[in-house]
Amino acid sequence: MNLHLKQSLMGMLIGGIAGLGMSTSLMAQSDKAAQEDPALKIYRASATKVNDLVHTKLDVRFDYAKRYLYGKAWITLRPHFYATDSLTLDAKGMDIKEVAVVKAGKSTPLKYSYDDLQLHIALDKSYKATESYIIYISYTAKPDELKVKGSAAISDAKGLYFINPDGKDPKKPTQIWTQGETESSSAWFPTIDKTNQKCTEEISMTVEKKYVTLSNGKLVSQKNNADGTRTDTWKMDLPHSPYLFMMAVGEYAIVKDTWRGKEVNYYVEKPFEKYAKNIFGNTPEMLTFYSKILGYDYPWVKYSQITGRDYVSGAMENTTATLHGEFIQKTDRELLDNNNYNESVIAHELFHHWFGDLATAESWSNLTVNESFADYSEYLWLEHKYGKDAADEHSLEAAQSYMSMVQYAGDKDLVRFHYHDKEDMFDQITYQKGGRILHMLRNAVGDSAFFKSLNLYLKTNAFKATEAHQLRLAVEEVTGRDMNWFFNEWYFGKGFPQLDISYKYNDAANTVTVILQQIQKDSKVWHIPMAIDIYAGGKADRHNIFMENRVDSFTFSYTTKPDLVNVDADKVVLAKIDDHRAFSTYAYQYAHAPNYMDRHIAIDEAADAQATNPEAVKLLVLALKDKYHGLRTYTIGKLNLSNEAVKTAALPILTDLAKQDPSSLVRAAALQQLGELKDPQYAALFEAATKDKSYAVEAAGLEGLATLDLDKAYNIAKQLEGDTKGKLVNAIAGVYARKGNASDVTFVATKFDETSGQDKLNAAFDYLGFLSKINNTPAVIKGVDQVKAMTAQFNNSQVSTYISNWMQEISKSKSQEATATTGANRDELLKQADYMAKASEEIRKSIK
Repeated sequence: MNLHLKQSLMGMLIGGIAGLGMSTSLMAQSDKAAQEDPALKIYRASATKVNDLVHTKLDVRFDYAKRYLYGKAWITLRPHFYATDSLTLDAKGMDIKEVAVVKAGKSTPLKYSYDDLQLHIALDKSYKATESYIIYISYTAKPDELKVKGSAAISDAKGLYFINPDGKDPKKPTQIWTQGETESSSAWFPTIDKTNQKCTEEISMTVEKKYVTLSNGKLVSQKNNADGTRTDTWKMDLPHSPYLFMMAVGEYAIVKDTWRGKEVNYYVEKPFEKYAKNIFGNTPEMLTFYSKILGYDYPWVKYSQITGRDYVSGAMENTTATLHGEFIQKTDRELLDNNNYNESVIAHELFHHWFGDLATAESWSNLTVNESFADYSEYLWLEHKYGKDAADEHSLEAAQSYMSMVQYAGDKDLVRFHYHDKEDMFDQITYQKGGRILHMLRNAVGDSAFFKSLNLYLKTNAFKATEAHQLRLAVEEVTGRDMNWFFNEWYFGKGFPQLDISYKYNDAANTVTVILQQIQKDSKVWHIPMAIDIYAGGKADRHNIFMENRVDSFTFSYTTKPDLVNVDADKVVLAKIDDHRAFSTYAYQYAHAPNYMDRHIAIDEAADAQATNPEAVKLLVLALKDKYHGLRTYTIGKLNLSNEAVKTAALPILTDLAKQDPSSLVRAAALQQLGELKDPQYAALFEAATKDKSYAVEAAGLEGLATLDLDKAYNIAKQLEGDTKGKLVNAIAGVYARKGNASDVTFVATKFDETSGQDKLNAAFDYLGFLSKINNTPAVIKGVDQVKAMTAQFNNSQVSTYISNWMQEISKSKSQEATATTGANRDELLKQADYMAKASEEIRKSIK
């Protein structure tokens, strides 16, 4: 699973927490309350296996009006080891019609009890581990009547989702899709809903002929029925876990691709058919790349990807049939500004087909062996396809996301056997931190050993349930090294080191001593292998060191005094680092050290010193021409153009970047900086940018023009209304808010209505910003109602809390604004403030 929603939320919430003044003491109190939670005292062991799933055969049809599934299941099982005369199946919120054992084609009813969550069956005899048996169950699944707690990743856990089943929403297709992770497959078929169960599968779906279907495995038959329906049968001959079972139904365009004779298909809504190859077209290359580096060919019969409306969990790696949220559907214009985000999601879900689907975490405590690998696969793909700079930028953002989370939520072990809820495992520790830990492991043992270890791990654990220790054993077998120190610190421990680095030069002895101190507050001492590169006389000498004490020092000889001593030269250690050295070393580092992070760190140092240090200005100007577009963009954002020296040096380059940089993100960033100057000489440049193919560039141009000539910007905004996406929608809304025409409110409201899924959350923040700027009571009331309805749809406590808090802040702002005016304007602002406050309170009360 790729937690697109949750990860976006974290960034927003961190900013919101800071803006709302949440104190450290409040966070500490929250952390203390969590520690006192009785649930945290429960040891979350792997599920005990009494019976093993062998095969699941389903025959299902759908009742769109009632949002029911009518199902028949034939489940083949055998005792795991000990003989047993009973079976417990997970079956959430179903009507159970019949339970029987099937022998020689004959069904014999069995006694059972059902508590609405589990089906307890008395078998017809005691079965030995060598004996298999088939249980038949006729049932009705009623997912919309099911009340089961979800997570921050998905708003509920009903397993089976009917989207616009009555067709009443003309802007939304009618679809069905399933979401099994964590344990929601048992909401639509009876099973043993645990990750350490695996079985083969056959699903027959009866649907209207106009719909296409998708499920795991191969489509083995399609049968037209007399009532105008069609039955599609999908068969999966390799075993996988129940949470990976899936179905999808809808009117999709199927764009066909291939890889080594296997089907590779992309299911998209029909308006996106012509963009399917733009979106998914690198999938065959990913299959080749991952198969090669792992030394283990993609093992499944096919690979399909499909989109689902209102799917807010990012994406899900259902075996051979990945489900993506609709955010993945983008036009060629939108993809210009995407910075390979779509491809990272696609890579993530594909890599799960080795790590998660083939070798599967035996419990949610060990989720790292699924999700940390999938997170790191994003780095691997970006490194392969777009270069190490792109991968390192992605890695930095991931590390920052994890460290930001720690500030307000505290840290936890990567493998943790104590948690409040299994959904809590889906966090920045399991994903982003876990991915960075794998990157450190790769660096510690070397590429050859790392990928050979992954190969051994996969071959040893294929079609099995696994845990972190089995990864450790694979690394140890390949390298011949004991790796307990690494796994104990990073997998079975929490936190990260904080390093203080200082240097002592002895010119008489021609030596430099690097002093490394671990200054983290806890008593834990980390073992840290790293490289130190010493640059002198035009070359770099590498020294590999191993820090294992609270304070360590390493002395190196030189013939020429070093220009730079670069600690953690590969920039892989997950740590907070305070490095005490002169600015000249950072200038040298930018020009000579090879990695993205070397340059990024140097840019940060220069940005901090640009007000007083001419050398810092020179570095920033140099970085504006960096070979990697991400660092050009980053540098633009760091410029302080109110400083005359910076402005004089940077403006010619900035103007050129705005006009012709090949990256739309760089052009947009340059235009935004120039827009801050409010200089009429750039009016023509801004106007020209509103004709760019990139929405981000158009938006930046429109915003810049609006600061100089609002009427012209307004007229251009009206012309751009017909084709608006992403940042351009917000830019147009900003122009309309400043212009103040009541008739323009419809555009903003309509655009919000048209947005769905993850994008609707982002749009809500833009919409509230728009509402905060206008004095139009009917528009504010309508907008508040729309956003309030969105929070009900998401049913997510983090979203609701943030929206409620923000509405409260806007209410206060409008009340203050009202004190500065009189008459009708004052009355209307007070009405808006009151409505915002009431809506905020209603949202807050709805939080569960």
